[in-house]
Amino acid sequence: MMTTLMRKAALTAAGAVCAGGMISGPMAAVAATNNTDALSAVTDRGHGKGERQLKVRYQAQPNFYYCGPAAVRNALSVLDKDVSQDDLAREMGTTERGTDSAFVITKALNNKAGKDVYRTVEIPGQVADEAETERLREDVVRTVDDGRSVVANVFGTAFDTGGGSHSFEAGHYISVTGYRDGGSQVKIADSADPAKAEYWMDTEVLADWIASRGYSA
Repeated sequence: MMTTLMRKAALTAAGAVCAGGMISGPMAAVAATNNTDALSAVTDRGHGKGERQLKVRYQAQPNFYYCGPAAVRNALSVLDKDVSQDDLAREMGTTERGTDSAFVITKALNNKAGKDVYRTVEIPGQVADEAETERLREDVVRTVDDGRSVVANVFGTAFDTGGGSHSFEAGHYISVTGYRDGGSQVKIADSADPAKAEYWMDTEVLADWIASRGYSA
């Protein structure tokens, strides 16, 4: 699949790293500043018209390894649930090596959102095939239409629709909080850098970014 993903690109200065994944990656000490409410409140809109965005009470992660707790906390905020990153880190066993996998993320989400609301979907290959990309698109649309955020475990470097680069060579967790063009593009809340708190990305690119790991939807 041809995408703008460059999985082996070097880390940029702006790209904070968060260890974690289906298989834990190496630790890298790049921290992001905590900044609550960096995202503007976004109302639901365009439901049934190919676009929908959810309200997020955004928080950045306070250190390089809290991306898992931060992504879950931001995802739960769209459900109007107020849970601290520290509490989530303890629940998920987050350490300086990060949060182990999307399965741990799914369990934490279900503990707060309701039993079996979320499930884990893996993309096991190095790139996503067409069926996996289509399933991701459908899962994002279904989950966002249900008023919930998807949490994805990503790895490597990907570019957003504005050409911005996002590099996480040790792995990272993000929240997907909206979609447009019927799900061909997704909106991401990223806890790594409050200066890049939200951006749009092609779903095809996101699928390859998730490849070798998984997501909770």
